[in-house]
Amino acid sequence: MKSLYHWVLSWAESPYGTRFMAFISFAESSFFPIPADPLLIALALGKIRKALYFALVCTVASVLGGVFGYIIGYFLWWSSPNEFSSLANFFFNNVPGFSIEVFRNVQQQYENYNFLVIFLAAFTPIPYKVFSISAGAFFVNLPIFVIASTLGRGLRYFALAFLIKIFGKPIKALLDKYFNLFIILLTILFIFSYFLVVYFFN
Repeated sequence: MKSLYHWVLSWAESPYGTRFMAFISFAESSFFPIPADPLLIALALGKIRKALYFALVCTVASVLGGVFGYIIGYFLWWSSPNEFSSLANFFFNNVPGFSIEVFRNVQQQYENYNFLVIFLAAFTPIPYKVFSISAGAFFVNLPIFVIASTLGRGLRYFALAFLIKIFGKPIKALLDKYFNLFIILLTILFIFSYFLVVYFFN
């Protein structure tokens, strides 16, 4: 794991590191299970002076990925008004955090809270892709979706970037020493967020 950590850090010196981070951030917002946060942290630690730039790239790519998820939901989710498409069934069967029960209950949350639900999904470790796709499937107002997503993702990524920019060297030293523990804790956090979604939306 430590070797992998140093390999990821080396992407900060690569001309493709930022592009790869942008791809992960985009994909995680619509279909990919792995979040961009660890790569953002690694790249920002490798080049602390560019931490805010990396956060901006992550935010823009993630919101664009969210819009892509919205398009999936809007155009491809239904084969008829009351019947899921084959693509929807593929997501239900293969994408962690997705189920028909969760999907239906997310609709109720949209009807009650709308902007707040999108913001919290974008800001917290809750699987954002569930909400980006369901927002399109339930025809949530697109400008509201984009604004809430931008605020949530922006606060999330820029908070990480500011912490790294201010406390970069001490944080890097701690990660070098306790990286395996950090990965375990991060994994637990995302697993917990998955069960949180299942608990509240089932």
